[in-house]
Amino acid sequence: MKTVLFVCVENSFRSVIAEAYFNKYRPKGWKAVSAGIQPAESVHPNAVRLMLEEGVDISRKKPQLMTRSLQEKADVAVIVCSGALCPIVSTEHVEEWNMPDPVEVSVEEARKIRDAIKQRVLNLIDRLKAVNRNTLTP
Repeated sequence: MKTVLFVCVENSFRSVIAEAYFNKYRPKGWKAVSAGIQPAESVHPNAVRLMLEEGVDISRKKPQLMTRSLQEKADVAVIVCSGALCPIVSTEHVEEWNMPDPVEVSVEEARKIRDAIKQRVLNLIDRLKAVNRNTLTP
């Protein structure tokens, strides 16, 4: 099974949402995991709330530390955060989505970020379905 690794700083909002959407709509033979370089204690309550609106329960998800092992197992890595604290990922195919941090914004603005993440994930899934087994083109 091929793996997409979604990465941000705390693994409490953007990367968890991306992982949840990917696993909900994933193409055959793929799965997603997420991690952060400084994992939070728990998933942000607004992330849980916004995903419940989509029928996805991430309330039991525990943020995890990005490790070398996770990077080595990833076929694709997506850095979802923006800013100086964003991690550097050593994987053959890396994308940077530069999504704004939804923690300090209103729920309405966070919902827009969630929706943007969903569209990016669906686009990634479409590209994964379209490529041959050896090549991934953004």
